[in-house]
Amino acid sequence: MKQVYICFSTDILHNGHLAILKKAAALGEVTVGLLTDEAVASFKHYPLIPLEERIQMFESLKGVSSVVVQEELDYTTILRRLKPDIVVHGDDWQVGYQANIRQKVVEVLREWGGELVEYPYTHTPTEETLSNLDQLLSLPESRRSRLRKLLAYKPCLSVMEAHNGLTGLIVEKTVVESEKGRRQFDAMWVSSLCDSTAKGKPDIELVDMTSRLNTLEEIMEVTTKPIILDGDTGGQVEHFVYNVQTLERMGISAIIIEDKKGLKKNSLFGAGVGQTQDSIEDFCQKITAGKNAQKTRDFMIIARCESLILEQGMEDALTRCHAYVKAGADGVMIHSRQKTPDEVFAFCKAFRSADPKTPIIVVPTTYNDVTEEEFAAHGVNVVIHANHLIRSAFPAMQATARTILENGRSREADKLCMSIKEILSLLPNQ
Repeated sequence: MKQVYICFSTDILHNGHLAILKKAAALGEVTVGLLTDEAVASFKHYPLIPLEERIQMFESLKGVSSVVVQEELDYTTILRRLKPDIVVHGDDWQVGYQANIRQKVVEVLREWGGELVEYPYTHTPTEETLSNLDQLLSLPESRRSRLRKLLAYKPCLSVMEAHNGLTGLIVEKTVVESEKGRRQFDAMWVSSLCDSTAKGKPDIELVDMTSRLNTLEEIMEVTTKPIILDGDTGGQVEHFVYNVQTLERMGISAIIIEDKKGLKKNSLFGAGVGQTQDSIEDFCQKITAGKNAQKTRDFMIIARCESLILEQGMEDALTRCHAYVKAGADGVMIHSRQKTPDEVFAFCKAFRSADPKTPIIVVPTTYNDVTEEEFAAHGVNVVIHANHLIRSAFPAMQATARTILENGRSREADKLCMSIKEILSLLPNQ
């Protein structure tokens, strides 16, 4: 009997999957390959069902003789190990980055006279299946835990700012495909700067937590990706404890708090605007109190260190960050306003020599020549693009308003505007 190989990345089975399995079984003895959680997370949504459970699910299906683990999107290693007579796949991988994967499969199969058999892809799981997937991904307990799990799956997460429901949808749905693969954002960053700016108010913690929770609700209603909240200083310890419990209950994945005190002023102004750093002891007490208030281990409290911003030196930054981790911080964010990444890379090297595991977060607003891949090579786990949607929206809206005033009509502004139809396509249930 011929040996047939078919690989799946899915964690929600629908009729299309069962149909292609049935066709594969008609060709011979079927071995199913399942991509690891890490491989799935690298090109599509975070897997709802972990690998071990997916193995059990496929082993129970009729027509499946055995199940193996495929470590990579590239089939080369697994095919050379199994040497199947036939590889079965849907015909949906003939364009984009998947075309390269397909071509390698064809070339490897030639080594022993194997054959690729493709069947028409079933493009549409039922609307009910898609709706159920979105509902599962957006449940507080599912959403809250996803950031911590993604950190285990991927070397470096790409996080984009969102400040309302529409920008949340842009972060949620923007996907880029190239020969290198499929890229999308892993999570959302909801910053106090963008939240206050969108409301036309200064970034001095004037927008209270109730208003910020409303912004989070707007975004969470229409999206599924994990959310990291900019918590500024965290406020008084008593308030911070309460807010941690509220955010955890909502399904927020993490909060980042900075080691400053007094009236909040934007870090990029540096030491020239009278910013005061909190003591290590007091900031550690705040971190510990927040961790003790949690009900689950999913929620993350990340300590943001301002030592480099305030020109206190590398040793101070390292001393503080190690103390923050010891106090319970789930990650450290090192901030810099330099035009080059040199001091951030130096921090990463020194921090990693003593602590190889704690996630390092960066916000490369001023040193933005560095790619996420380069950050990962230096031990960075999360890159936050902290304010780019609101910064790009403001000049676009200003130009549109000016064009209408200059011409006394809106026709000339059409070239600056997205069509209403395109906007509606972003929205749920349209």
